[in-house]
Amino acid sequence: MSIEIKVPVLPESVADATIATWHVKPGEAVTRDQNLVDIETDKVVLEVVAPEDGSISELLFEEGDTVLGEQVIARFVAGAVSGQEVTKAEATAPAAEAAPEPTSDESNDALSPSVRRLIAEHNLDAAKIKGTGVGGRITKEDVEAFAKSAPASKPAAVAAPVAPLEGRSEKRVPMTRLRKTIAKRLLEAKNSTAMLTTFNEVNMKPIMDIRKQYQDIFEKRHGIRLGFMSFYIKAVTEALKRFPEVNASIDGDDIVYHNYFDISIAVSTPRGLVTPVLRDTDTMNLAEIEKAVRELAIKGRDGKLSVADMTGGNFTVTNGGVFGSLMSTPILNLPQSAILGMHAIKDRPMAVNGQVEILPMMYLALSYDHRIVDGRESVGFLVAIKDFLEDPTRLLLDL
Repeated sequence: MSIEIKVPVLPESVADATIATWHVKPGEAVTRDQNLVDIETDKVVLEVVAPEDGSISELLFEEGDTVLGEQVIARFVAGAVSGQEVTKAEATAPAAEAAPEPTSDESNDALSPSVRRLIAEHNLDAAKIKGTGVGGRITKEDVEAFAKSAPASKPAAVAAPVAPLEGRSEKRVPMTRLRKTIAKRLLEAKNSTAMLTTFNEVNMKPIMDIRKQYQDIFEKRHGIRLGFMSFYIKAVTEALKRFPEVNASIDGDDIVYHNYFDISIAVSTPRGLVTPVLRDTDTMNLAEIEKAVRELAIKGRDGKLSVADMTGGNFTVTNGGVFGSLMSTPILNLPQSAILGMHAIKDRPMAVNGQVEILPMMYLALSYDHRIVDGRESVGFLVAIKDFLEDPTRLLLDL
């Protein structure tokens, strides 16, 4: 039985997608729910799984091709035996076996731009390179392996023009859709907003003392460790209640005031920085926040974030301190009007009641859109966060 493999339904905000990686080849046996292909959108990577045990009989799109929602991208044969399916594919598509051996002009048409560039740099003949990609397609790894095994006399012919790069190498990798989207949005935020950053510092000793005192009890009660992020999110939520302008956004000539508290958190993933959303944080206790943050971090690491996880958000919290950042000026996450940057906690000498004490201090940075948030609101908002963090007993610990 033949089954059509389609692109999942894309959200209204996503116009198209890209075939990122085929995980199986035509004729290769797969099991039900095995991932067949990764499809990358501007926001997330979607997995398309096998509907039954069987095999792919035909790929209609290659890696790097642009596709639309619900478009057929492959044909699937349910219950097919791998050996039989390969034989059938070979019988119906004999040209696939000859794919690595076309004429020079024909092979260049089938190569990706990065592969063609790599072949030119090494002065190689594409017709002599055996492809191991889908359908016998030549990959960059094939070119690099062939270049290493090729006689030294070939690159010698072009040694003179590239003498300044002798002994050095470069690697050129096309930007993913997610990286392109990140770059576009960051540039748009810099160019289309009146962005300004204000700073403050916070004494983290009270929170560190509470964590030390209640960590074991908290973990036994809630099944998760008490971290810093839940305090940050709670403090931001309470500050947003007091400064609604920071929780608002600009839509054309209107200011939209949000009467709910959805906070985006910056999560580093193998594909780039993403900002999944914690919804209704005003209704969450510290344990619920810790669990939600951990879940989003794991989904981001494993590439499992959904479009729903990424949609919305009225304010963003980013913690560069986990990477060692001492201070930064975070860029707005449009259409939001503000973003809070947390940083590394460092022991520093501080003046306390006329005496010098060594305290664990952290810099706070609030970047905001000056078109909607004035200096009074921005500074007041940041001071409110500082006050909540330095007096964490005001934030309930549901123990």
